[in-house]
Amino acid sequence: MSTPGTHVLAHAEQAPGGTVVRSARGIARRSLRSIVRLPSAFFPALLMPIFQAIAFSGTFFAITKIPGFPTDRSINWFLPLAASMGAGFSGIGIGFATIRDLESGFFDRLRMAPAPRTSLLLGPLFAAWIRGLLVLASVLIVGFAFGARLEGGPMGLVTLTAGGLGIATMGTGWGLGLAYRFRDMRAAALMQLTLFNALFLTNAQAPLSVMSGWLHAVARVNPFTNVLRLARQGFLGDVTWQDSWGGLLAIVVLSVLALLFALSGLRRLADD
Repeated sequence: MSTPGTHVLAHAEQAPGGTVVRSARGIARRSLRSIVRLPSAFFPALLMPIFQAIAFSGTFFAITKIPGFPTDRSINWFLPLAASMGAGFSGIGIGFATIRDLESGFFDRLRMAPAPRTSLLLGPLFAAWIRGLLVLASVLIVGFAFGARLEGGPMGLVTLTAGGLGIATMGTGWGLGLAYRFRDMRAAALMQLTLFNALFLTNAQAPLSVMSGWLHAVARVNPFTNVLRLARQGFLGDVTWQDSWGGLLAIVVLSVLALLFALSGLRRLADD
């Protein structure tokens, strides 16, 4: 009798030497099938950003009365935050799944398959991108139903998607790196806490111009502030290069560092 795991191994064996993309696709498909097999592990990550967008925009609707606030719709400010956070936690969810595979012994079977080691990173990354797109689409649909407006036209969707998938990439690399090092659920809380703090120690709740004290100082140097600026700009006005380049640079640098962190953890795992 075959199992989802044996399908992944068989898929890798079909490629002479195990081509990277083909093997990664097989691993990604297994990860996506787990949404159907274990929906309780994915749907909270889908529903939470929807809840956050609605709750924050309703609770803090008066923030739009602040002089100089960039929009008269609170949902326009909080929707990109919730969507980006949801996409990021889609990547963190991949780390959770990897921990389960490590604890069950299935990951050892993947390592023994005739597939390039990099496919063990690319496969989860492909799955995180697809999960992230599902989250982004769901939050957008609900947000538009609650009055969100895309002030910058279609390019606003492009910048939101770039920001969301960028954070998903960082979350995947960070989650995998911690999973490979801890190899049990001790890593789960650290994955979530670090991403949550990284996003909220920014201009998540209010523009930098109205912030003060230590939070303002931290938010100014936090690269995630630039990523949120990239993701938000289409809901606040026109998309410009000035509001884009900092976020794109932060995504590239942090994604490379996160994936290198994951790769070094995978190599350490192989050496043990």
